[in-house]
Amino acid sequence: MRTVRLRRIVLGLLVLALSGSVGAARAQQGPAAADSGEASTATSELKSMVTIEGASSMPLTGYGLVVGLDRTGDRARAQSGAVFTVQSIANMLREFGVKVDQEVLQSRNVAAVLVTATLDPFAGTGSEIDVTVSSMGDARSLSGGVLLRTPLQGPDKALRAVAQGPLTTGAAQASSQGTEVTVNSPNTGRIPNGAIVRQARPVNLTGDEVGLVLRRPDFTNASKIADAINEVFPDAAEAAHAGLVNVGMPEALNNTSQLMAALEGVEVEVKAPARVVVNERTGTIVAGGNVTISEVMVTTGGITVSTREDRFVSQPNPLGEGETQPVAEGEAEVQQEGARSVVLPPNTNVSELASALNDLGITARDIISIFQSIDRAGALQAELVIL
Repeated sequence: MRTVRLRRIVLGLLVLALSGSVGAARAQQGPAAADSGEASTATSELKSMVTIEGASSMPLTGYGLVVGLDRTGDRARAQSGAVFTVQSIANMLREFGVKVDQEVLQSRNVAAVLVTATLDPFAGTGSEIDVTVSSMGDARSLSGGVLLRTPLQGPDKALRAVAQGPLTTGAAQASSQGTEVTVNSPNTGRIPNGAIVRQARPVNLTGDEVGLVLRRPDFTNASKIADAINEVFPDAAEAAHAGLVNVGMPEALNNTSQLMAALEGVEVEVKAPARVVVNERTGTIVAGGNVTISEVMVTTGGITVSTREDRFVSQPNPLGEGETQPVAEGEAEVQQEGARSVVLPPNTNVSELASALNDLGITARDIISIFQSIDRAGALQAELVIL
């Protein structure tokens, strides 16, 4: 690890020697320039950093049926399946003038689902939004199904949208001789542009002042946003706190729409937070380039527990008394691998840590546990977010 760092330092000195003008400029700026070079900063447009105060999204929810499944839907029997699925099928058929007996209905090709969506504050009537469909009963898979017309309501119980269409689950299943392998969850799917907005949410943008809510509250970024706006409209913006910047309406503009159109393209130099995001379900780790780790030693070892069960038949002697009975004989084995260690020097970055852990042959699941342990030890100089 230290050899790699020495190579980087030598390479950096050669680059500085070849570019004398850059070296002179940095020498004049002094330590402040060095600090700004180490910080993870980026330039972003204002519209990707803030939202308008009072213009929030609305969650939508609905109950519906998915049909066209290949015998992977809900079971019909009351004692072993989802009773509400059969009731929903009967109610739907009754709307079309078809009367059926619930006792004879088979629902293996149908599944009861919960449909969710998010209504954008500026979505108008007739706009299309994405929906997520999740199984409510004991269906094994929603792959290949089609969602029937499902009304979606908001928290105010008002009808906001109507969803319908074929699902995409992104899952794969294979089975043979009682063995089944599943990739991703087949009980949750999405329908892109699967709902049509029937009633838009009114948004009031009138007034002499507009509040800009930061997507990621930060005092430094809020102050920089206010400074960038004041360069366009002097003395118009003021940072109220880490998550809000108040902007007064300039005299040259008439409404909030004109103000936001003038401010959306304003570029702001922001500092990215040091953060490590871990998704335990998928084994995914995403870390920023400004994440560093203090000096720490990592030791890991694996324990493998394997069990085996053999079944055979106990047969008595031909002339003896007794009964033929199945007998199971089990065997368990525990294997412990040797401990593997690595010592990380101070200010180790994420790429160096990943390289060191890969050299030890550690899997993604183990790396997640190591990140959690490093954070508990106080050596992770970043925020650890676990999804």
